[in-house]
This record gives sequence, C-alpha cells and structure tokens, in this order.
Amino acid sequence: MLIDDDEPTNYYNSLIIEETGCADHVQVVQSGKKALEYLMNSEGFPASRNSSPSPDLIFLDINMPAMNGWEFLDKYRKIKKDDVKPVLVMLTTSLFPEDLLKAKAMPEISGFESKPLTPEIIDKILRKYFVGSTCADKDDKLKNIQQPPPPGSKFAS
Repeated sequence: MLIDDDEPTNYYNSLIIEETGCADHVQVVQSGKKALEYLMNSEGFPASRNSSPSPDLIFLDINMPAMNGWEFLDKYRKIKKDDVKPVLVMLTTSLFPEDLLKAKAMPEISGFESKPLTPEIIDKILRKYFVGSTCADKDDKLKNIQQPPPPGSKFAS
C-alpha cells in the first residue's frame, strides 16, 4: 500500500513495485484519511476477501496535507488488529533528523527511506522482512527496472 499525496510519486512508486513482480496488488491512496477508510473497508472501496484489508507492506509519506503520516499512525494504532503487523516504511523527502529519530522510537515503523522508491530499497525490504518471498525471478526483474535519471542530468525533470 502506498500512502502519499503526490500523484506522480505514487505512479512511479507503484510502477517500481509492480515491475518487481512481488505484489499481487498495489493499493494507492492520496491521504492518510483515505488510507484509514480503505483499511476499515469503508464506502468507496471495493470489498476485500476479508472483512477489512490488511496489507503486508505500507509505504507512508510524512508530509501530507490534512492528515500527515504521524497523525495517520496515531489513528491507525486504534483501528489495526493486534494479529496484523504489516511492515510499515516511512518513504519521505524529509531531511529533518527529528523525523528519523521519531520513526525509530515508534515500534510500528519498520524502516525510514528517502524517495523515490528504488528496486534496491524494495530488495532490501524483501530480504529483511519477507524471507522466503515467492517473487519469481525477483533478482532479474530488479536489475531490469529503468531508474530515473540522476539529479542534475539533462534528463532530470
């Protein structure tokens, strides 16, 4: 699941996840509020196989309008089932050391990564949290994913 208010970022990150072949479905939401609605299986989202969705992996942005990543986490704690423990990774552009320290102090947060999502970040997360993952040819797929141009290159936007 991707929770980020930036549509182009969500598009790129979902593309990277899909190209690795390691996800059955990538749910993208553009706000903490919409994420909570989805996780509570509220109106506007198709019913899942279970009574409420429980993603294995959540990428969460910190800086979003209306409800930021920290506020989402406060509310998420109250609705999540005790037996459901997704890997939750903060995926952010934040350069504030306080954000990293705060993330490290929260038991729900498994990691803190800088945007954009890369095949290397996915690989690191898969190796650390999803040992025995059933991603067919994962390593070959990761090598073939086109990377964005380096910052400052004539192709960077």
